[in-house]
Amino acid sequence: MTFRFFPAHVVRSVRLGPSMVRITFGGEELAGFASGGRDQSFSLFLPHPGQEAPVVPVEEGDGWFTAWRALDPAVRAVMRSYTVREQRRQPDELDVDFVLHGVGTAHSGPASRWAAHASPGDRVLLLGPAVPDNKSVGFRPPADTDWVLLAADETALPAAAAILDQLPEGTRAKAWLEVPHEADIQPLRTDPAIEVVWLPRDRTPVSLPEAIRAAALPPGTPYAWLAGESGTVRALRRHLVNERDTDRRRVTFTGYWRRGVTEEELRAEAG
Repeated sequence: MTFRFFPAHVVRSVRLGPSMVRITFGGEELAGFASGGRDQSFSLFLPHPGQEAPVVPVEEGDGWFTAWRALDPAVRAVMRSYTVREQRRQPDELDVDFVLHGVGTAHSGPASRWAAHASPGDRVLLLGPAVPDNKSVGFRPPADTDWVLLAADETALPAAAAILDQLPEGTRAKAWLEVPHEADIQPLRTDPAIEVVWLPRDRTPVSLPEAIRAAALPPGTPYAWLAGESGTVRALRRHLVNERDTDRRRVTFTGYWRRGVTEEELRAEAG
């Protein structure tokens, strides 16, 4: 079985900046969670306020989703997609970075509210990989790649950071990372071959597409990984393919969210 459910609990919570918090999950079952690293994604199930644990009908195979959808939305667990920032053994733990969208306002979502108040012992459920080489890892540069281009907003920052951590020594990379505030800038891996350009929205009016359009890119054959808001990601891909003559097969692009649309609505559209 490539993917299965993993019960887990909160071990600790660390605020990374005004817009992000890192939650560390632990639990004996996580010994079988086999992250493929890089931009490894998984489904996280969270309880509603007043519930001790998320309500999920743990079905074998693909039947779980149909059974989950059949439950009352006010009862069934909140499901969101996240990436693994880092995984460790002995003890088995994994870090997940949450963006605190609109916490304290009417615009906050259930996952952001949960993360803002998460405490040690809080129970969750993960649907993730039982084998490291799985389809939920998207970053796969071809062997003939000369350099790597990364572009991410705050929702994809944990994945971009994990990718940078795991690049082979000496791999040339250039990353553009957009965050809400200058105080959200994080210390990342330092390497002479890696250049990181931060784009805090409270300090610069330059967007991800504008910054990359204006940039002088390194010579050689690139591999691009783009993730974040769907419209932005599509615009970046069009620029690289149509204006920079990048082979479309060398561009991995993922819309982590779409402006004005909830994750439930996106999943419903996907069937």
